[in-house]
Amino acid sequence: MSNEARSHSKQRSPWRRRHQRKLSPPRAASQHFAVVHEHAAGIDIGGHSHWVAVPPERGGETVREFSAFTNGLHEMVEWLKSQGIRTVAMEATGVLWIPVFEVLETAGFDVCLVNAAHVKNVSGRKSDVLDCQWIQKLHACGLLQRSFRPEDKTVVLRSYVRQRGELVRSQSASTQRMQKALIQMNLQLHLVVGDITGLTGMSILKRLLAGERDPSVLASLRDARCRRSQQEIAQALCGTWRQEHLFALRQALATWEHLARQIGEVDKQIEQALVSMNDAPHLEAETPLASPSEKSRKAQKALGFDARTLLYQKAGADLTQVLGISLLTSLTVLSEIGTDMSRWPTVGHFTSWLGLAPNTRISGGKELSSRTRKNKNRAAGALRMAVSTLYRSDSPTAAFYRRKLHKGKPVAVTATAHRLARHIYAMLKNGTQYVEHGLADDQQRQRHRQLAALTRTAARLGLVVLPKDQMPSPIGAEAQS
Repeated sequence: MSNEARSHSKQRSPWRRRHQRKLSPPRAASQHFAVVHEHAAGIDIGGHSHWVAVPPERGGETVREFSAFTNGLHEMVEWLKSQGIRTVAMEATGVLWIPVFEVLETAGFDVCLVNAAHVKNVSGRKSDVLDCQWIQKLHACGLLQRSFRPEDKTVVLRSYVRQRGELVRSQSASTQRMQKALIQMNLQLHLVVGDITGLTGMSILKRLLAGERDPSVLASLRDARCRRSQQEIAQALCGTWRQEHLFALRQALATWEHLARQIGEVDKQIEQALVSMNDAPHLEAETPLASPSEKSRKAQKALGFDARTLLYQKAGADLTQVLGISLLTSLTVLSEIGTDMSRWPTVGHFTSWLGLAPNTRISGGKELSSRTRKNKNRAAGALRMAVSTLYRSDSPTAAFYRRKLHKGKPVAVTATAHRLARHIYAMLKNGTQYVEHGLADDQQRQRHRQLAALTRTAARLGLVVLPKDQMPSPIGAEAQS
């Protein structure tokens, strides 16, 4: 092929034309945006140092690096004040942002904490200096959305509740290690005792580690409320008694008891944090609190204080009246969202923040997806866990959960948690109490909805839906009569 023909084929190649279009330089875009915050700064959070950028109109040094030590944070505050800065934006990077946020907020700055996923890096801007400048520019133009952070007293309560959750998970791991050591010695205590950390189980474990090996003596420590007989428990306590497994059992039990003491200390701090919070403004003093359920009484006994009354006084509503929401679930949700529901204008904003609302994606008039967005919201996780207790209950919420199961369990759990979140929003927003409708009323409303849907479908097809008693008799039946 000649050079002229080869050149002609290259020009006519569709792939080369597409490739050349990709490599063509983009059109120059306008770099001028309306400035909303004139006195705005941007911070790029780092592990060793923080880069801070102020508006370039200030002149002089507009980008500075400050140490992550406390004295470096105070130097940052003084420099920002000297530059006339009033509002600061930063990314939520792990837990590194927390001391910076608290120091700046205490100094009187309006701190805007944003999701790192919302601050997209422009191509060619991947460096600490350019990142802080980009954050400052976006914040000055009002293009950053604040992340939710409750008031300071709620933040204190949230820290204690999260710490308690970590300790409970660690204690559960210790319980599993105890059970593993028992099984390795063929002591099948978990088959005859519902909870090896209960009254009967702990009495047997402590006596066992004290040197007792007689199964009948160990079984005599059975509590009167235990369902299994003393003979059955004695049969499960015939084991091999190997020393290495006894040593592992002793250490696991010591860890469990140590964590139990720490949980008790955290519970006292939770009580103090709840007492320090302000009472709900719409709470009526004469409104009596309904009698607690059996699960609420057990949870209140585990916490060591009257948490249900305190939560009712601070929130203005008793969330435990909603079927499926226990006292610990109520404590977790309120510690995450607080009691001020004005942060969310509507219930749709609230469920969307929780990550329980459908995230509908539409392109070209076609719905591409309606899956909920990925979210690690702890309040939403607590509501999803609460749904797991509703399967066998006789309530409209449980019936709604069972109806959604044909779409898969994850979809049913999310949809039911969304329904619980709507109840919580209405109770906290308006200070109203939850009223559970009967299952018969819910089934009647469901029947009316199905009938309305069938009527609309029949109308589109040119048909009419009639009740069975209003149906005309068939022609053959009239002739026979």
